[in-house]
Amino acid sequence: MAMKQKVLIVDDDNNIAELISLYFTKECYETMILNEGESVLDTVESFQPNLILLDIMLPGMDGYQVCREVRAKYTIPIIMLSAKGEVFDKVLGLELGADDYIEKPFDSKELVARAKAVLRRYKTPVATDDTKSDKCVEYPDLSINLTNYSVTYMGQRVEMPPKELELLYFLASSPNHVFTREQLLDQIWGYEYIGDTRTVDVHIKRLREKINDHAKWEIATIWGIGYKFEVHNS
Repeated sequence: MAMKQKVLIVDDDNNIAELISLYFTKECYETMILNEGESVLDTVESFQPNLILLDIMLPGMDGYQVCREVRAKYTIPIIMLSAKGEVFDKVLGLELGADDYIEKPFDSKELVARAKAVLRRYKTPVATDDTKSDKCVEYPDLSINLTNYSVTYMGQRVEMPPKELELLYFLASSPNHVFTREQLLDQIWGYEYIGDTRTVDVHIKRLREKINDHAKWEIATIWGIGYKFEVHNS
């Protein structure tokens, strides 16, 4: 029998937390509730959740700080929950490493659907002899493998969430092709994500922090349009 996936719910409003827990329990997930942020790291270590639902407005350590600390040690997917609906708050959450951002009040079916979508993206496929080279692009000092969700840069494995890796792979698979932010948002996030095009900018920024431009290639900004993976022939 397959083990249940685990969801850690971090919200200081216990009524909301219990309601969220009920939604996911009905979908056959195992849940745990925390009402503050200070013990999240210890709980992640012991509970080993597959997903964290994280409220921003927490007593003491807020959700932004929790997200920052979790992301520094783990690649567990994080969905932020907040009554704050401003673009700034959403962008900040994404910059800190959240995978999605859902405003309160939310529809229970949408919350579960978006959680499932995030979890699907974090599943690493098993490579077979027939497919292991099918979804891999390579450039000098850079290898992006979508089959096993790995990136190697300058001989070192680079850890990155699935959406960053998929964005890098998509750009690198079409060298020198310019994509608008809207095209990238549609291709990488698709119908599952209703977001601002700044989401793309945030992910490009995070990619550049992990992978520096190379003499032979770079992630180039096309001002007023979007981005391309530019390959230098010289």
